[in-house]
Amino acid sequence: MKTFKRIMEFIMVSCLFIVNSFTFSVPISQAYPIYAQQAYTNPRAANGRIACANCHLAEKPVQIESPKAVLPNNVFEAAVKIPYPKDAKQILGNGQLSSLNVGAVVILPEGFKLAPNNLLSKEIQQKNKGVYISPYSSTQDNILVVGPISGDQHPEITFPILSPDPSTNKKVNFLKYPIYIGANRGRGQIYPTGEKSNNNIVTSSYDGQIVGIQTLDKGETAITLLSSSGKETKQNIPKGLSLIVSKKDTVKIDQPLTKDPNVGGFGQTDMEIVLQDPNRIIGFILFAFSVLFTQIFFVIKKKQFEKVQAAELKF
Repeated sequence: MKTFKRIMEFIMVSCLFIVNSFTFSVPISQAYPIYAQQAYTNPRAANGRIACANCHLAEKPVQIESPKAVLPNNVFEAAVKIPYPKDAKQILGNGQLSSLNVGAVVILPEGFKLAPNNLLSKEIQQKNKGVYISPYSSTQDNILVVGPISGDQHPEITFPILSPDPSTNKKVNFLKYPIYIGANRGRGQIYPTGEKSNNNIVTSSYDGQIVGIQTLDKGETAITLLSSSGKETKQNIPKGLSLIVSKKDTVKIDQPLTKDPNVGGFGQTDMEIVLQDPNRIIGFILFAFSVLFTQIFFVIKKKQFEKVQAAELKF
């Protein structure tokens, strides 16, 4: 079984590399959730860092709206908002520009999981039309991932979640639990293989003066540098990147040659949710009403006592 499993994993990874080697009109990062699921048993490291931050280096905000308390065996919504300028365009692997894609990961407490379709309302189903949310792994159904998907159509991703029932799951208690959220917009700067993507600033590999800038057949730009010793070297700039240098400029090693094409980034946050015992709520309501009625009776009794005192004073 172990040998068969390793063979299947090798075939899957090989297919992903073959697919990613071709140029499509969609971001190459579509396979990234699969890479993350294979590379990390748990997407959240011991220091709290979520794995997506290893490839999406820029820091961006993320917001979540969710109930502060839920009842057991109840479906609720966790809405992850991924803000970014709507006119922002990301550079693709082929050098073309497109709208930003988005993705998210939600790490729930143990026992919480994605709500099954038969428990979803029509409103929730409509919100999630075209969105495929899946568990992180077969053994971690409390971790949910989605994306990349179109950011224009899904600036907010709604996760329908089913809360656990402590009466049937002895590992769960009526307590306060943390929820960790991570969301990215746009392509990453590093591929899962460790190589840089074209969504980066290109810096000079040499010192020297730019003596030639030539556009190649495939849309790349070749920069010719002349060193102080008279040696000419060439450096290719990927298609789609905008130069910030021109001919006769003198550059130093590691000096930026292009604008930063990255308009996206990754953000993470957390919140707390209470798994509330309905018996406690009923008990609290009864207690509140008992206090309310007691106070009312005290006021009535006080009024009666004041009337008796006033009658006695008259006599």
